[in-house]
Amino acid sequence: MVLYHLTDREAAVVAAYHEASRRMAGTPGLLGNQLMNQVGRSDSYVVISHWDSWESFEKWERGAGHKDQTAPLREFRDTGREHPFEIYKVLASY
Repeated sequence: MVLYHLTDREAAVVAAYHEASRRMAGTPGLLGNQLMNQVGRSDSYVVISHWDSWESFEKWERGAGHKDQTAPLREFRDTGREHPFEIYKVLASY
C-alpha cells in the first residue's frame, strides 16, 4: 500500500509516522513500513507498507482498529490527488 502525504512540516509528519507505526506494531501480517520523501520536492511524502499476504492486508483494512492506528498521519494526506492512496498486489518478486 502506498499512502501519499503533502506538508511543509517535516518534523510533524515524521512524528506522526512514528506514532502510527507504534500503534500498528504487532499487527498480524504487517512486515513493515517506510516513510519516504520525494527527491526534489521537500513537501511530498509517501508511506509504503509491506504485508505478508493480500488476505492479511484486507483483514486489517476491514477491521475496526485500522483508522485509529493510522489517525496520526490523516491530517497530512495529499487530498489534491485523485486518490490519496494506492494499493498494489505483488505479482512476482526475487
